[in-house]
Amino acid sequence: MILLIAAAGLTTLFSHSERIKPNRPFSQFPLEIGPWRGATSQMDEEVYNILGVEDYIMANFSNGKGLGVNLYVGFYQSQSKGDLIHSPKNCMPGAGWNIVQSAVIPIELPKSDKTIKIARLLLNKDGQKQVVYYWFQSRGRIISSEYMQKIWLVLDSITKSRTDGSFVRLIAPVIKNEADTERLLTQFADDIYPILNQFIPN
Repeated sequence: MILLIAAAGLTTLFSHSERIKPNRPFSQFPLEIGPWRGATSQMDEEVYNILGVEDYIMANFSNGKGLGVNLYVGFYQSQSKGDLIHSPKNCMPGAGWNIVQSAVIPIELPKSDKTIKIARLLLNKDGQKQVVYYWFQSRGRIISSEYMQKIWLVLDSITKSRTDGSFVRLIAPVIKNEADTERLLTQFADDIYPILNQFIPN
């Protein structure tokens, strides 16, 4: 709570921060990526206003084998007015999902020749399970922690006059087991990561 208040207060103080736009609008995000085919959807106006996001993509992708991943990327031009990125840890329970496990894990992205640390959630609702991968992709950093996201937000508002940021979330249902679902999400992350860099500014 202290970090949230400090982040909101300091980013308001440095409200001269430049309003950075995405490299490309997310309306141009490809819906054919390797074996994946996607269909976009729109969030309702009330949710859009609550999130305070400037641009986003929300889409369901399928690999043609009956396996799918839901993608959401939200881009914030500026978080200097209190429109801070929301965490799934706050949103998912409100939708009836219980957080069974929460961890930070490394995933390998061979197509980008790198390993990144992301947050992983295991959710349960009425006996159905989902695995969630998410990370904050902000100002050239991949951040897996809500707390570190707030810290870097304050530091960058001071040193770079920037408070833009993006939130990336992948969700897939557990059909057979959690390990298979994680492999599916990691494969999807590997396929989309180079594309994300075309839209999210460093």
